[in-house]
Amino acid sequence: MDLGTLISAGALALMAAASGLGQTRAASKTHPDFEGVWSFATLTPLERPADLAGKTHLTDEEAAAYAKQVRERRNFDRRDGGAEADVSRAYNDLFYDFGNRASNQTSLIVDPPDGRLPAMTQFGQKRAAERAAKNAAIPNGPEDRPLWERCILGFNSGPPMMPSGYNNNVQIYQVPGYAVLFNEMVHSARVVPLDGRPHGTLRQWMGDSRGHWEGDTLVVDTINFTSAGTGTLGLRVSTDENLHLTERFTRRDAKTLVYEFTVDDPTVWTKPWTASVPMTKTDEAIYEYACHEGNYGMQDILAGARAEEQAAGQKQAK
Repeated sequence: MDLGTLISAGALALMAAASGLGQTRAASKTHPDFEGVWSFATLTPLERPADLAGKTHLTDEEAAAYAKQVRERRNFDRRDGGAEADVSRAYNDLFYDFGNRASNQTSLIVDPPDGRLPAMTQFGQKRAAERAAKNAAIPNGPEDRPLWERCILGFNSGPPMMPSGYNNNVQIYQVPGYAVLFNEMVHSARVVPLDGRPHGTLRQWMGDSRGHWEGDTLVVDTINFTSAGTGTLGLRVSTDENLHLTERFTRRDAKTLVYEFTVDDPTVWTKPWTASVPMTKTDEAIYEYACHEGNYGMQDILAGARAEEQAAGQKQAK
């Protein structure tokens, strides 16, 4: 049995235990109950837009107007040009699920105070450029494609969890000594020990997480990432094996869980940065994400790459 199977089996066992403990365990909890399915979909951007510079928060009316503007702009961008343009942009409105609301924050980033990502180091810029070039190049094999295309990690499941176009759901389980974060995207299951044990030494795609309570806040500390960084951040920002991630979960009210994370990666970023994402309790279930079953995307990508190479060779021969 390989490591991935063992981890999945352990996560499933913990989730089964969580569902079986029922009301008896819930009544005996000494910490807040975070269990359930939470949506982290939001129209609030990661970075503060230039036209909102200097403004950290919106009123409820301004947030509603901003969300309406974003929805209308995205719909126009995808529909302008007809059905063919929709296909070229991968998905249409029926598939996307960015959410319908924006929070009162003008950006998910709350530190630096300007709501913008800090500058990258020279190494970080070089690393990001290399990754972008690799993703844009004709692939020789599956290993040339990003982690999310290979169904290893979801591009929003992280850690950290980052709102994206769809599958912005996580189910949290709490059992004695552990918390389990089960993401809908690619079914990433992160088992977080809460018993005070030290970090291990094995590098993993999702890093090595340890949790503890600070009052009513669950704090998850994660290190030992691989050199590829995390599946989440590759879409917009970059990390590497030196990433130290600190996540904080705080119950604001019955329907809201505030998820805050700090990215500290000194080889990539000139200083740490922090984002705050409001999660909303939902009655929806976590749906199966069969990433590879019946998915011919990777096969077609590689077949297309070989066809392009063949066509280029024939043209050169002439």
